[in-house]
Amino acid sequence: MQDFKRNYLTLNVVMVKTIMFFAIMIALFAALSDRTESALLEKDQLIPERNKSIYAIQREPEETIDILVLGDSLSYSSVSPMSLWNRHGYTSFVCGQPGQDMIESEELLRIALRTQTPEVVILETNALFQDRLNGRSLNDTMETAFNYYIPLFRGHDVWKSLVMKKEYEEIGFAKYKGFAFRSDIKPYKDGEYMKKTDKTAELPDKNMEHLQNIMDMCRDCGAELILLGTPSPSNYNYSVHNAIAEYADKQKLTYIDMNLLNDEIKIDWNTDTLDKGDHLNLSGAEKVTEYLGRYLSDNYSLTDHRGDAAFDQWTKVAAEYDEKASLKLKEMRGT
Repeated sequence: MQDFKRNYLTLNVVMVKTIMFFAIMIALFAALSDRTESALLEKDQLIPERNKSIYAIQREPEETIDILVLGDSLSYSSVSPMSLWNRHGYTSFVCGQPGQDMIESEELLRIALRTQTPEVVILETNALFQDRLNGRSLNDTMETAFNYYIPLFRGHDVWKSLVMKKEYEEIGFAKYKGFAFRSDIKPYKDGEYMKKTDKTAELPDKNMEHLQNIMDMCRDCGAELILLGTPSPSNYNYSVHNAIAEYADKQKLTYIDMNLLNDEIKIDWNTDTLDKGDHLNLSGAEKVTEYLGRYLSDNYSLTDHRGDAAFDQWTKVAAEYDEKASLKLKEMRGT
């Protein structure tokens, strides 16, 4: 009986020590996570390019963003929030990432909705064809979740910036509301890429699950979801158009495929692409944004915030952007 009591007491001591150990570890982890989050929110240069939009949207004042844009590198290469402001006074933010897949689009929207209630959410549709999700293991999925919800995990290499004084290039992501201000030109020369066909590209099932979650979140917050295909010969063709158009029709979603709208948008593939038809440069983005702004103005009742003192910072940054963009566009277009 005494041996039983002794073993019982020993077991209790071990359990208490174990619980105390994990409690201390959790407290330390939480403290380090908070410190990491604060450091990354304060200084954009500490953040690798891929995670910049996660923090940049969190720096925006609460309830000030009316339009959110999600997607891979086509999103931040094609839509310029400062140009939308200059033309219409709309507040927008591009929550894009290189190679953003649909689980990342969903999680970034969830993060943005903590502090913003947009009236319009735009998804650049190339993300729908990122097929990495179909081969993802549970570990990959958990890694993505940790990256979005545990600051210490996604900021695990911040020590490089702090100790080794390593900083990451800004390229306009933070300053220009998620837009990458790039003016290099490498023409696309392969001609017509939207040749009509009855073929339909395959939309990965996993991506459709995450798109459904995005639709649900938009419905819950009262936002209109727009599917947007920006001009890109490297990523779009008519079979891709057919797949998205068919899905959008079934779901009663707005779908704008700018690859079929060049008579209106007037992309010049000699001057408007950064890398031979993959991404647009500043010149192409200005044309896309001009068309998008007209579409939003004609179809939605968005607020023009110009003249509102609460948005003075937008006016200041937009004036700087306009001056810089005007000079670059003259140079790029040879005007």
